[in-house]
Amino acid sequence: MPEPTASPRSSDWVISVHTAFPNMANPLGTLFGGHVMELMDMGAAVAAQRFCRQVVVTASTEPIDFRNPIYVGEIIELKCRVAWTGRTSMIIRCEVHGENPITGERRLCTIGHLNFVAIGAGGRPTPVPQLQVESEMERRHWETAKRVREDLERRRARKAYEPTGGA
Repeated sequence: MPEPTASPRSSDWVISVHTAFPNMANPLGTLFGGHVMELMDMGAAVAAQRFCRQVVVTASTEPIDFRNPIYVGEIIELKCRVAWTGRTSMIIRCEVHGENPITGERRLCTIGHLNFVAIGAGGRPTPVPQLQVESEMERRHWETAKRVREDLERRRARKAYEPTGGA
C-alpha cells in the first residue's frame, strides 16, 4: 500500500450518471432517499480513494438534504469531491442533480456530506494528504465541510451515540 504523501493535493469531482428506474422508486414515482444515499456513498468512496490512494471506510453520513425529487425516467448526475481533510479523515461533498431527458431541465435534488477514514496496515486509520484549496468555490466548500466536521466533533463530545439501554 502506498505511503501517504506529505504534499497537499487537489481533489477532482468524481461524476457518475445513472437512469432512474421504477425499481428504485416509491409509489409516488420518485426515487427512494435510501437509493440516493447509496449512490452518494459509493461515489464519495471513489472520490476519497482517488484522493488519498488508500482503502477508505464510511465513518458517518453528515447533513443530507433532499431538496427536490428525482422522478422515474430522469437522468441522475452524481458529483462528489473531497472538501476537507483532517489527519486520517476526509469530508466528501456530494451533489445529486435530476435531469429531464426530454427537455434537458436540470435541478439540484440532493446535497450532502459524508465522512470517510483512510485505513492502513492492520486495519487502523492512516494519514491522508492535506487538501489543496485553489478556487473560491473550493474555499467555500472547505469552510462548509469544516463546519460539518466541527458539528460532528461536538456531537461526539456530548456522547450522543451511547446506548440507551434495553433490547
